[in-house]
Amino acid sequence: MRPAGWSASPPRSFRLPARVRQADLFESSPPLPDGLRYQADFLAMDEEAELLQHIATLPLREARYKQYTARRRTVSFGSGYDFGSNALRPAPPIPDWLLSLRDRVAEWIVQPAQAFAHALVTEYQPGTALGWHRDVPDFCVVVGISLAGWARMRFRPHTPQAASRLDPFALDLAPRSAYVLQGEARWRWQHAVSPTKALRYSITFRTMAAKRPGGKPRLPPEPGGPSEEGSSG
Repeated sequence: MRPAGWSASPPRSFRLPARVRQADLFESSPPLPDGLRYQADFLAMDEEAELLQHIATLPLREARYKQYTARRRTVSFGSGYDFGSNALRPAPPIPDWLLSLRDRVAEWIVQPAQAFAHALVTEYQPGTALGWHRDVPDFCVVVGISLAGWARMRFRPHTPQAASRLDPFALDLAPRSAYVLQGEARWRWQHAVSPTKALRYSITFRTMAAKRPGGKPRLPPEPGGPSEEGSSG
């Protein structure tokens, strides 16, 4: 069901060739929201293969959102989000084989590696989608790495009011690529993943949001709309 005020216009789509420069993205396409970065070939093929070997040993389970069970299978490290109670829960520590990747992510976006206290590994079997959402406010910066298969990540403004002046768009995520959501792209936009055409895995690292007195996350101001959250992705 489409909220009142959403535009029905088809999204713009960006498919980036291998080894595209970050500058090329902005020279050849309409500007993306501030805080959205994409890097093709973030990993080498042998690095991807090694990560996939580790992932094959993980106890992946279908993701649950209150009464709904998704097709995606996941495992969390550092912390996990319980959608039944809308609260973070303890999770096993980030394994050693993910720490070097976390270090590279931190260097890429100039953040302390230890700030990425949460990691999520997700399996997308062919035909698996991820619905529209904005990540829960307990997390702040979001970095995703794609493995094995392509994915199309779609974006739309977080509020119907913003949809009257901002067009939706889509970004094709290549295997071994990385993206980051922070600032405007993190808080002013929702995203979704279209049904995958082949088996795909993703590794997501997140920093923790600052807390207000009382322990609730401190959200940036949201002009023109509320700050309700969808499911984490």
